[in-house]
Amino acid sequence: MCGITGVFAFNLVGKFSKINVAAATTSLAHRGPDFHDVYVDEWVCLGHRRLSIIDTREIAHQPMWDESGRWCIVYNGEIFNYRELRATLVNLGYTFRTESDTEVLLKLFIRDGASCLHQLNGFFAFCIYDKQEQSFFLARDRFGVKPLYYLHDDDKFLFGSELKAIHAYGINKNLDYDSLYTYLQLNYIPAPDTIFKHVKKLLPGHCLRVKGGHLALQSYYSIPYQPANLSTASYESAQGSFRDLLEQAVQRRLVSDVPLGAFLSGGIDSSVITALAKRHKPDLQTFSIGFRDEKYFDESRYAEIAAKHLGTNHTVFSLTNTEMSAHLHDILNSIDEPFADSSAIAVYLLSRETRKHATVALSGDGADELLGGYNKHAAFYRALHPGFAEKAVTALKPLWWLLPKSRHAPFSNTVRQLDRFARGAGLASAERYWLWAGFATQRQADRLLKPGLRTNSVFMSRREELLNTLPVKETLNDVLLTDMRLVLPNDMLTKVDRMSMAHAVEIRNPFLDVNVVNFLFTLPDHFKIDGRTRKKLLRDAFPGLLPAELYQRPKKGFEVPLLKWMRKDLKKIIRDELLSRQFIEEQGIFNYAEIRRLRNQLFAINPGDVHARMWGLVVFQWWWREMVRGKR
Repeated sequence: MCGITGVFAFNLVGKFSKINVAAATTSLAHRGPDFHDVYVDEWVCLGHRRLSIIDTREIAHQPMWDESGRWCIVYNGEIFNYRELRATLVNLGYTFRTESDTEVLLKLFIRDGASCLHQLNGFFAFCIYDKQEQSFFLARDRFGVKPLYYLHDDDKFLFGSELKAIHAYGINKNLDYDSLYTYLQLNYIPAPDTIFKHVKKLLPGHCLRVKGGHLALQSYYSIPYQPANLSTASYESAQGSFRDLLEQAVQRRLVSDVPLGAFLSGGIDSSVITALAKRHKPDLQTFSIGFRDEKYFDESRYAEIAAKHLGTNHTVFSLTNTEMSAHLHDILNSIDEPFADSSAIAVYLLSRETRKHATVALSGDGADELLGGYNKHAAFYRALHPGFAEKAVTALKPLWWLLPKSRHAPFSNTVRQLDRFARGAGLASAERYWLWAGFATQRQADRLLKPGLRTNSVFMSRREELLNTLPVKETLNDVLLTDMRLVLPNDMLTKVDRMSMAHAVEIRNPFLDVNVVNFLFTLPDHFKIDGRTRKKLLRDAFPGLLPAELYQRPKKGFEVPLLKWMRKDLKKIIRDELLSRQFIEEQGIFNYAEIRRLRNQLFAINPGDVHARMWGLVVFQWWWREMVRGKR
């Protein structure tokens, strides 16, 4: 796990960017504190920051060249089947100087070119420079675990693991207001777009080649979902196959030359992963986070129950609201592109403490998107299979609108969920998905932006592309596929990557093993969710593995007490700095009257979901002040 960056200059003007490669590499220092190096020739620069995990010796440092001096790689990620791939190459006569997966990947590419991507089981973003051909080849893993940003114009091609690396080259900082408009609805910006007009994110499952100033993009993987040709195997057979594939995925991800543990929230996803890992690593360490001041959000009790049952060496990091506030600046500075999933705060703090004990941690990420674990999945199921209760909830929409709504107490949270269901149940599939995936409607986002700052046709075209996996009459599998393409890489995995790598912690996700994902999308959706149970296959495939309390507990996300935090600890920075009238009017992006209305709602009796929208504004304003106005 590392940070990578580079330049390919096409002319003398492009060569000026080369002087910034050291600064770009330094901007990624948090991703790789163990070693750094830069390669420079007449037209090309490659920078690397290393987090040493497999073969920590100096000989495995990057940029890494093959013996001929023709090929060079900078690489971020892990290939979990690298030993099998290495054995195949050895049998074909290849020799190796290191025990690293980096060298295996380089030589596999030299042999097979882009088709090597189909053989890789892991997550990655890498660039291979062919000095003889004068070309770059870049690729990103199938599901978007690892990030890759790039900029291509007439003079140069730039790439980096984070937007701040691209920014370090002194690029034009023109905002993409269509991306901002999307961000105001979703609280993140989906690939391939970014907050800057001229910078893109390489899509998951894609690769690109740069040669002679030209860029060629190509998709090498998409989830093999064929709704008309789903498996006819029995449910019992599916359970057995899933058990075997998931255990194999966990076992692959235990390879490490540095301390390895697991995140354990006490939810079924992380608990199953931990239980499987414990079979193969008896001394497994586990880590969880708790909120001492907020019992409604503190799930550490369930993690301790799981740890005791499984016999892991467990550590709970229990934090107060004051301690969370103390890390605000560092958390916001770790967000290099506007991104406002507030659970990132918890991941940041958990990763910070975990790094004191381990460099690698397993997690349960991906299970909800694959198996229907979110509240919205239950809502989709009910909307697609309505009965008396669902029709009654929809009919009572005016009542839900009147009652107090908030995520921060059981009753008001239930009202909030009923209100969202009632507003979305009768919509067409794409409209319903967009509503339930976001925090604001297009009308609400319209009111925030000053007139003329976006192009409606551009936004609608992008949205249509993001939702093109949803047919007019969707199934739950269609929804899960859309989540895998939209929510998982752009929200969940972005959150985990940025917050964990802020502390140089590598997170491994067994549920996102390609064999597991491909298998699950051959199954009918009623294996995954029904009217009573979410993640049904996961629960039924591992009966008795965990304490009964964990199977019976309600679903709760990895949330933080954001509303109380914003009303108290962040009140001054919201009111007097980031969302003050002076700042808003000088900035010239937002409508201050709407900002003031939202700010008042934040402190009202019935805040609804406004704190999520306000957090999105706080994050953007902080980012804009630091990145665009020029403190960085």
